[in-house]
Amino acid sequence: MPNRLATRNRDDTWRVAMVVPLQGPAGLFGPSCEAITDLAVHELNESGGILGRQVEAEIVDGGASPDQVAADLRVLVEDGRADAVSGWHISSVRHALAPVVADRVPYVYTSLYEGGERRAGIFCSGETPRCQIEPALRWLRDQLGMRRWFVVGDDYVWPRRSAKAVHHYARELGLRITGEAFVGLGSGDMSTVVRSIESSTCDGVLMLLVGQDAVRFNRSFAAHGLSDRLIRFSPLMEENMLLASGAHATGNLYVSAAYFRSMVTADAMDLLGRYVERHGAGAPALNNAAESCYEGLHTLAELVRRAGTPDLPALNAAIDGVAYHGPRGTIEFRGQQADQHVHLAVADGYDFEVLTRL
Repeated sequence: MPNRLATRNRDDTWRVAMVVPLQGPAGLFGPSCEAITDLAVHELNESGGILGRQVEAEIVDGGASPDQVAADLRVLVEDGRADAVSGWHISSVRHALAPVVADRVPYVYTSLYEGGERRAGIFCSGETPRCQIEPALRWLRDQLGMRRWFVVGDDYVWPRRSAKAVHHYARELGLRITGEAFVGLGSGDMSTVVRSIESSTCDGVLMLLVGQDAVRFNRSFAAHGLSDRLIRFSPLMEENMLLASGAHATGNLYVSAAYFRSMVTADAMDLLGRYVERHGAGAPALNNAAESCYEGLHTLAELVRRAGTPDLPALNAAIDGVAYHGPRGTIEFRGQQADQHVHLAVADGYDFEVLTRL
């Protein structure tokens, strides 16, 4: 799909800057995010666009440094070439973008994140630790007896704040955190972390690692022979990461998310069918990160339709109670945060077997 906006009268077009990673640890999500954005834009326009305006999307590389992403987006916003912002990217990027969009354009942040976003004009459609991590830890405790956890994460805001929440959940659930380690995003030494896990008393590892960092961890974990005796749980693991890790490195790996490609609900299967029909069987793997971009565009569409205008003050006033039905099922906003069902799955080769709804 083209990554430049057509020069068209502003009244005819509603332009969305889709901030998705094209490089860095999360860069392996990028092609899938671009492909699903193309499908979502096509479907919105087939149904009449947004308030009669055709939707166009421009891809902004969210895998660059947060300052660079913010600078790139500022050009679009100040030139009047972005009427809204959405996409999957890490929380450090969200914090850099917040001042750029403040009081200017709506921003639907689609990634799972640490929760707690309160700034006006930022609407969060992704999962949070309370709905994604806490019930998974409860299930793993009750069904598999998992009570001692080692936490490993990238060293930035989402893993740090999520780990803080995990300590709170551990007290609630009678669990024990036996160790904790954080590595540099995109540059951490996984073998050192794995050796720390190997010598700990944990019976499970909670992974708060992004993209290629999780891939490198999985490989090192398996190379040390740990995948047969220790369970891993992650709220961020998708099909591209399974493929890159290799089937030998994903045994006993559990994942919670609001969407898996392998879900057998009618809505999820319909999305996969439309995605393959548009992009072919060789399309980039549909996954949670990419599907979140689909959710982001539909959140914008429903929000604008409910408000009856794309003006930001009206959108801020209208967000509470916005609801729609899609591949994840029914999504309803409670304030600025989407409320949604989350599922637990286990890795099965290069796909996921969905076990239960949490």
